[in-house]
Amino acid sequence: MKKILVIATGGTIVSTCHEGGLAPGLTIDQLARYFTHSREVSVDFKVLMNKDSTNMQPEDWLTMARVIHEHQSQYDSFIITHGTDTMAFTASALSYLLLGIKKTVVVTGSQVPVSFKRTDAKKNIQDALTFAQKAGLPGVFVVFDGKAIQGTRAVKIRTKSYDAFESINYPYVAFIDDRMIRINFRPETEKAVLKSHIGICPDVFLLKVFPGLSPVFFDFIKEHTRGLIIESFGNGGLPFEKRSLISGVRELVRKGIPVIITTQCLQEGQDIQLYEVGKRVADAGGITAGDMNTEAIVTKLMWILSQTSDVKAVKKMIQTPLAHDLDYI
Repeated sequence: MKKILVIATGGTIVSTCHEGGLAPGLTIDQLARYFTHSREVSVDFKVLMNKDSTNMQPEDWLTMARVIHEHQSQYDSFIITHGTDTMAFTASALSYLLLGIKKTVVVTGSQVPVSFKRTDAKKNIQDALTFAQKAGLPGVFVVFDGKAIQGTRAVKIRTKSYDAFESINYPYVAFIDDRMIRINFRPETEKAVLKSHIGICPDVFLLKVFPGLSPVFFDFIKEHTRGLIIESFGNGGLPFEKRSLISGVRELVRKGIPVIITTQCLQEGQDIQLYEVGKRVADAGGITAGDMNTEAIVTKLMWILSQTSDVKAVKKMIQTPLAHDLDYI
């Protein structure tokens, strides 16, 4: 008999109407009624927190990871019910915090509360149960709208539609429908190049570049953060004329603050050496992140900085594929 632990954290899936708007309100007993399953499966429930995922914090990821780590010998799979707004961050964070786990960890939720007449929650719950029971794949996955997505590759791209998440720069792992599962892509087993580590340093800053951005913000970064992620233009370019950002990158790196360069474009990653505007960034010490998405970069950098502050070590770890986060395309 397969044993599954459902870990409830709140989110739209358990939300009810309140005077101030929708907010988590269902009890765990009320949620459990929707987890219908065969006699071949044993499902236990644990309430970990009851939050709108907008309020989810890095410390909450640690709590989830520790619970799964402590119970992994007792259960075959885990399902986390979670709000959609920060689900991709949580899935990525858990992919690093639980690096090398041999069990299936599913993160799911819904766009509409499960208690509403028209809702996607019931399907997502059933699909999560099906995947957790039958997939037999180790690691962290988002299961939503009949699709299973590698945890480091999920991005929420729609605010209302049921197909809220897409797999970015990576194939969908599986498709689930009516308690049936079709594996679409079986990830290769990764070599254990880095040790498992449960730790987070939230002192990072994410900046989206826009025309006219003043370089004076680097003065703030130097004093208040241990790592910077820049969503650059196109293939990794930053302006070097007039309001040049290149010297700011160079100064941060000189002071031992890693600067990770990603792109504002969701698809196809980046080639930072292709244009002069990108090559100058690389020459200043900017660390390219290939085809990783922003959610994975943010959480990976937090995870890395809890282990080291050495810029060279950070660069090596960022550019090492972990949990299938990098170098697919």
